[in-house]
Amino acid sequence: MERQQYIERCSELFAVGAHAAVRGVAEEGLADLGGDPVLYRWLGQAHAAEDEDDHDTEAESAYRQGLALAPDDLGLLVSYLELCLRADGFEYPGRAKRAVTLQAQIEDLAPPGSPERARVDDAVGWAGRGYWDDLKVGVLQGQVRQAEQAEQGEQVAAALRSKEPVADAGEDLRTAELAAAVELLQGPANAPLRLLIRHRVAAYAVTLLLSFGLNKWLVMSGILEFSLWGWLCWIPVLAAEAKLRQARRLGRERVIARIQERHASADAA
Repeated sequence: MERQQYIERCSELFAVGAHAAVRGVAEEGLADLGGDPVLYRWLGQAHAAEDEDDHDTEAESAYRQGLALAPDDLGLLVSYLELCLRADGFEYPGRAKRAVTLQAQIEDLAPPGSPERARVDDAVGWAGRGYWDDLKVGVLQGQVRQAEQAEQGEQVAAALRSKEPVADAGEDLRTAELAAAVELLQGPANAPLRLLIRHRVAAYAVTLLLSFGLNKWLVMSGILEFSLWGWLCWIPVLAAEAKLRQARRLGRERVIARIQERHASADAA
């Protein structure tokens, strides 16, 4: 297989979150073609995406091997900088200090306004955040996740109301997640979950009122001095959300499997 094919496979697998598969393809390409800076970058990014200490160590090793071949490769330098800026200065002081050298090298090589300089500015800004900045970013990220979950819930609700089969997802991640959700919500046992998803906003509002009202009634009636029993009212809603999360995982797994099947078919041809 040619170098560009390995790179394209890494790119499309990384786009759907198949980090383990990216590592497999990159390692296969390195074994087949020998050292290649771009494949080392994909290998490093696929390790760094796991956000775990052992994977970060493997990512650093991949970046350094790539830079040994191409010291001025901007893709490698920026990826390595992002890893170093994320490093804990107490546990990995050498990695954290290396960020200064990498940033200076990138600024010498990348002209202002280039995509690489933009990535550096974003990474440096992220690394320099304080507690309140982290809190604000966390809130914004939470709002984005909630919006994505709400959108998925609306799509699933619309598909359930139409009662028409979802079109073949192919390699489209959103469609695969939708098809998986409709599939997982079939059957009489899931009828309450389908109802909650179809009326998601109302379900949250009613559940909030029920949980608060039950806790209040148990305390005011003298049955309990302090009550958390009302939180049990959230179990059905949380079960519906868990089903949607399961559908997202299943849809992603199916898309990754289809991409890998296509790759295998191309290799066999």
